[in-house]
Amino acid sequence: MARYIVGLTGGVASGKSALAREFVALGTSVADADIAAREVVAPGTPGLAQVVSAFGSGVLDGEGALDRAAMRRRVFDDDAARRRLEAIVHPRVREALRAQCEAAPGPYAIAAIPLLAEGGGRDAYPWLDRILVVDVPPAVQHARLLQRDGIDAALADRMIAAQASRSARLAIADDVVVNTGTLAELQAQARALDGMYRALAAANLPA
Repeated sequence: MARYIVGLTGGVASGKSALAREFVALGTSVADADIAAREVVAPGTPGLAQVVSAFGSGVLDGEGALDRAAMRRRVFDDDAARRRLEAIVHPRVREALRAQCEAAPGPYAIAAIPLLAEGGGRDAYPWLDRILVVDVPPAVQHARLLQRDGIDAALADRMIAAQASRSARLAIADDVVVNTGTLAELQAQARALDGMYRALAAANLPA
């Protein structure tokens, strides 16, 4: 069971998934908040039942699963509705991530949380021993979004602006991976951090 938990976060198109894959390749378990967010409102779960109770059966698709597109439309311009949904989903996601990490084999585990800064940071996740931020300049995010998603510049700007600022993410970081180079450079940074996290876990030191 993992004795040490590292939170991994970063802005859109920063390379969080690529870094997470490198840790997996090094033998570390990664619990993904995006996957957990889907699982906690899967058909038959208390989470989905509470969403339906709060928003009505119109948020379900024909198979009885959450219609994510309909849900996004419902909360997009309604801050109160968005907060109500987050109050249902976020605590369940945090609980699921913590349980997955604590049950993981190996000395440490990673919780990949894209919206860690937006979701309360350390206050919301007091069980994180350390926070790792993948960082790139906004101009790099913008260029990657255009290439990756085939979207226009205005939408890329809105996607970046909708998240926490770069400075807000860096403010909660214990460790920073600058992901503006090659894959080999990213792999080297992952190996160095892996060694450090294993040492911290072995010593059972506080962050």
